[in-house]
Amino acid sequence: MFDFLRNIGSGEVIIIAVIVLFFFGGKKLSEFAQGLRESKKEFGKIKEDLQNPDDKKDEASGDDEK
Repeated sequence: MFDFLRNIGSGEVIIIAVIVLFFFGGKKLSEFAQGLRESKKEFGKIKEDLQNPDDKKDEASGDDEK
């Protein structure tokens, strides 16, 4: 289905990037990139919480003991 993606070279990628920049503008693309960065950070936090659930429980119980 997406076999044509294997044949895309760097020239085509640059042309597509220029067209996208022309349509959306630099400000919208930077906002989009910032949103992706924030989403990646949140995903990393959730992934870490799922891998180490005991660490969060220990921190929460440590505050109650004081």
